[in-house]
Amino acid sequence: MDKNTFTVLNDDGTEVTCHILFTFDSEETKKSYIVYTDDSKDAEGNIQVYASIFDPNDPNTKLEAIESEKEWKVIESILETLQEEVKKGSISEVKTSE
Repeated sequence: MDKNTFTVLNDDGTEVTCHILFTFDSEETKKSYIVYTDDSKDAEGNIQVYASIFDPNDPNTKLEAIESEKEWKVIESILETLQEEVKKGSISEVKTSE
């Protein structure tokens, strides 16, 4: 496993490998977020993307659920901006932070 992946247990106890799309710190919420995918697809065939709160300084960090509407709006705004940049060709791929 490389540093851009991690493993989680799903609801039935099966290990699932997730790929980190990117991480970021929010000045507004003072928290760190991780955006990732398990490469599963939704009913329309789109790859599902998830986001959680995490501690980048803890190698054994537990992912925390994002529960506030304010935090989801911050994440959605970043995702929309990245999607537009990819569409315009400004960026071809999003790299994770090292």
